Amino acid sequence: MVVVEGVEARGMRHCETTALGVLLRHEGLDLSEPMLFGLGSGLSFVYWDSRNMGFPFLGGRVKPFQLTRNLAATLGLELAVEETTSPRKAWRNVTAPLDAGRPVGLQLDSYHLDYFGTRVHFGGHVVAMYGYDEQNAYLVDTDQQGGAVTTGLASLARARAERGPMTARHRSFTVTAPIGQAAPEERIVPAIRACAEAFLNPPIANLGHRGIEKAAGLVPKWLRRSGDPREDLPRAALLMERAGTGGALFRNLYRDFLAECARLIDSRHLRTGHSLYAEAAALWTQVAALVAAAGESGDAKHLVEAGSVLHQLSRIEREAMRALSLLQEAPGARVPCSVTPPAGC
Repeated sequence: MVVVEGVEARGMRHCETTALGVLLRHEGLDLSEPMLFGLGSGLSFVYWDSRNMGFPFLGGRVKPFQLTRNLAATLGLELAVEETTSPRKAWRNVTAPLDAGRPVGLQLDSYHLDYFGTRVHFGGHVVAMYGYDEQNAYLVDTDQQGGAVTTGLASLARARAERGPMTARHRSFTVTAPIGQAAPEERIVPAIRACAEAFLNPPIANLGHRGIEKAAGLVPKWLRRSGDPREDLPRAALLMERAGTGGALFRNLYRDFLAECARLIDSRHLRTGHSLYAEAAALWTQVAALVAAAGESGDAKHLVEAGSVLHQLSRIEREAMRALSLLQEAPGARVPCSVTPPAGC
């Protein structure tokens, strides 16, 4: 049996921030989940639909693993990523750092994991692995999935080998916090502004505030779009509220990130952004409830109302990001975190 010493197997709300939290705490950097999400410029929006999809997908964050790449760039971390088509090499890529005493992040399809109660394919799931024996892998997943969990090595291999939307080729990764890295508090404003810029200027109409506006026009037609509204619509609402996002399509996490920042940086633009995202988070929960009600009742009036709320959300989030894009550097602000010297905090 191999188990990495000193790993705090703490599950959080979202899978990628949970895994990053495990890896970074092992490096001596302890940040809250909202801070991890915000410094990784994780907030986004996508309305995704295509001919080969059974039902449209609403996404509230950047694509899988982009948050990890963003966070590594923002904090100056060394991010080592391994990918391969060979299952044997993929296993060596995992065991080598574990044998050397370092936890590893994995991207895989949650459908195959033994402990998952809901069998739905999602190839963008991320976990931290901190040990293994002859039969099982020792993982850290979200609090919702149990935090410290185990899955059989065969199921782990299937999860890593799965192909399809959002999957990766047996992706594994480690992070290293270099000596003398810049303190996290120096990176808050650039991370917020980068997120705002991407949201305000999306390359296509399905993304950012334009995507929310597009959803406002299409959601009222979902009863006709679905082959099984009683199943599809409640599932869409469930994904918005409880699928490891912290609720409200990640707006709760970003609201809490901005609240942390507002305690550190005196800026009316930041306070405006926080206030507007607090409003947006509540409205996203309302949208989810209306979508679920439409599926359960078959009454399109709930979807019409949801479309109206989405029009509001497009405006509110656009105003919030415009305010946040005006943030200026604030020297001297401090992030409340625990960092072992000399990483700096």
